[in-house]
Amino acid sequence: MKLSRYRPGPGMMVSAAFIGPGTVTACTLAGANFGFALLWALVFATLTTIILQSFAVRIALVTQLGLAEAMLKSVASPIIRALAALLLISALVLGNAAYEAGNMSGAALGLEAINGAPLPFGIAPVIITIALFASTMLVFTKPKWIENILILLVMLMSAAFILTFLLIRPDLGAVLQGFVPTIPDEGLMTAIALIGTTIVPYNLFLHAASVRERWDKEQLPEAQLDTTISIGIGGLVSMTILATAAASLFGSNKTIENAVDMAQQLTPLFGSMATVTLGTGLFAAGLTSAITAPLATGYIVQEIFKSSRSRAPFKIGALIVILSGTFASLLGYRPVELIFVAQIANGLLLPIVAIFLLKLANDKNLLGPHANGLKANLLGAAILLITTALGFRLIARALGFWP
Repeated sequence: MKLSRYRPGPGMMVSAAFIGPGTVTACTLAGANFGFALLWALVFATLTTIILQSFAVRIALVTQLGLAEAMLKSVASPIIRALAALLLISALVLGNAAYEAGNMSGAALGLEAINGAPLPFGIAPVIITIALFASTMLVFTKPKWIENILILLVMLMSAAFILTFLLIRPDLGAVLQGFVPTIPDEGLMTAIALIGTTIVPYNLFLHAASVRERWDKEQLPEAQLDTTISIGIGGLVSMTILATAAASLFGSNKTIENAVDMAQQLTPLFGSMATVTLGTGLFAAGLTSAITAPLATGYIVQEIFKSSRSRAPFKIGALIVILSGTFASLLGYRPVELIFVAQIANGLLLPIVAIFLLKLANDKNLLGPHANGLKANLLGAAILLITTALGFRLIARALGFWP
């Protein structure tokens, strides 16, 4: 497949989803605390994400089923099937509802960073506007238009973060050293966080549903090319955020808690342009994730309730996430209990989805000649071990056993 045939597609939606305020914050803290030393973790996470997403794309296009449909269809026991559906609903609907508040608030903070001060009218109008925009898109807009708008927003976000990186002009030699795997003192948890914030379970369902809107089985090579390049671009953006923080903040002895703190430090060092571009990137990251989280939830609810004629389940699932996030962010409430449930459910979901992906990708009756070969299975087995470890870490952290 020639690179000249690449056209941005659903893979860009995956990048839009995993580069949210949480990822921006994780990359900022990693760079501020450990310099360039953990860039390799983002390379590893990006490659792992590409492999997992390519499995999901292949299953979706060959079977013409959503990932939730394919998973549940492969379970013979009605009881286990019902439990699996319940886990999907709890992890993805509750989890995305909890994190939607952070997406909206993160977008509002991006505007504050651009403004250089708190917004004179507060963040409430921004959050309400984002909620109305996301609701209108998901309820009334065709899937193709949603994809195109998200592609434009990801391009804006990518340009903003890459421009900020270029304005900072980090030492390229130090950047390249960061691609050599090393774990600095007290850096293990941060490395795991960088991997965990990139490999997101709901993106597998989002991607599997969206590729069927655009391609069929014969166009699988085009879909896989989009997966590799688009998610690769997303990984590159995450790396530029980490590198920007490393170049501007590492060793400064300044207290940094999020990307807004970094933006405030850039103006005296590199001028207002760097602050504006970083704020623009943060706003776009929050806005895209505020769209993709309810979009993925809607797809999953639609698949679980097996409604092909009516889009009501899709709309209900998406609106629940948007409304929950809006109220939580307007009230300034950080839904600790909901996040607690979401972390445990996502911790369980990540290895379970990986097992199902590997099982489905090896089903020759289902995929025929498109089933996994030895190389794909070796990669899949390694990823399964990693996702199991990440899932354990999410559960342990939620229960307070792991910081």
